[in-house]
Amino acid sequence: MTADSEKVLHTPHAPRPVGPYAQGRTGTLSGRWITTAGQVGIDPATGKIVDGGVAAETDQALRNLQAVLAAGHAKLSDVVKTTVFLLDMAEFQAMNEVYARYFLPPVPARSTVAVHQLPLGARVEIEVWAFLS
Repeated sequence: MTADSEKVLHTPHAPRPVGPYAQGRTGTLSGRWITTAGQVGIDPATGKIVDGGVAAETDQALRNLQAVLAAGHAKLSDVVKTTVFLLDMAEFQAMNEVYARYFLPPVPARSTVAVHQLPLGARVEIEVWAFLS
């Protein structure tokens, strides 16, 4: 990929990065890939994690991902791979119920990993890879 075919994605409709990373990137290589930074349940209007536990955080994280993808002219149906980081695997079902409302068949491949800690006290973080052919 050359610099001319790469683009850093930024949208005010998703939270600003809290570290040295982009909300997402897009590039060309036999189609167009978009990779996103992990999104937690931060409300972009307040800059704070939403109340309501893992279900509410999952919903907000997925809305944030929709905004980042839209900045790259993509949508959730273009996502081919997701990684979900959960603070507690006991919350897998609650996260999964919300997640299932956003991803309809054909659903992307997914990995779900339990982690010790997430940024800003979040309970869930989600990152995606999307492909536009």
